[in-house]
Amino acid sequence: MTSIDPITRDLWQVIAATDELPVGIVETTLLLDQPIAMTRDRNGEPVVWRRSDEQPGDEIDPETILDRLPVTTGYGFTWTSLGSPPAQLFPVPEYAESDRVNMSCGSIGIHVSAPRAVENFLDMGHFPYVHTDILGAEPHTEVKEYDVEVSQERDEVLATKCKFFQPRAALSATDGMEVEYVYRVPHPFCSVLYKSSPEAPERRDVIAIFLQPMTEERCRAHLLQSMIDSTSTITELRRFQQTIFGQDKPILENQYPKRLPLDPRAETPIRADKSAIAYRRWLSQKGITYGVIPVAG
Repeated sequence: MTSIDPITRDLWQVIAATDELPVGIVETTLLLDQPIAMTRDRNGEPVVWRRSDEQPGDEIDPETILDRLPVTTGYGFTWTSLGSPPAQLFPVPEYAESDRVNMSCGSIGIHVSAPRAVENFLDMGHFPYVHTDILGAEPHTEVKEYDVEVSQERDEVLATKCKFFQPRAALSATDGMEVEYVYRVPHPFCSVLYKSSPEAPERRDVIAIFLQPMTEERCRAHLLQSMIDSTSTITELRRFQQTIFGQDKPILENQYPKRLPLDPRAETPIRADKSAIAYRRWLSQKGITYGVIPVAG
């Protein structure tokens, strides 16, 4: 049995898009090497428990599930914990703004650890090469100087003043533009990205990746978009984001090792990797050992 560090055990962990959970029908998944079963009760509230012999598609009366795991909902997703989670999820206040288009953009399995997937999400350097003519294009390959801080007060990594030229920054974009990004890592396995909105330049679109650590070397990426877009359909917005992630998936799965090395000397960093270096240091300071290769003590 894999050892789970106490910080990871007590976190809220994402497991499903809430509106995709059927009422009274069993869905199954894996969380931190633990088989999990879930459904929704007649009021639409998620019920989550440690799976025994339940099979996907089984009909079940949720009222009969007495030994339940903690559960909460947030940002369109269901979250659970194998330990004693905090009272609340990390805040994403933009999600509550009435004029935003909020949607889940799929839950996609990746053969890599959750921290590896977060680090890839933070990396602007791959835009011109992996997301060619969408999020980047040659010769615009430079990652300009940006700021990174680890906020003790909010307990998160924050990268600001990130600027990159993008041929098509969002589905609503009509021309190439220099886009300003802000990256937050408010949870060891989740990251939230804010980027200039083509439709409302004074505001920012929000894209988040919530990683479900299934094992130390496998995860599921649950994708959220909270957009300012009055013209595109939800199907079109989802397809755009899934196209981007589809380009990332093979790159991610070719990374070795599958777990993220926390020793800064393990992989050669460059200036563009400042946020990744801060993220690794933050995980190390928190005592996260699940899905990573800790610094040798």
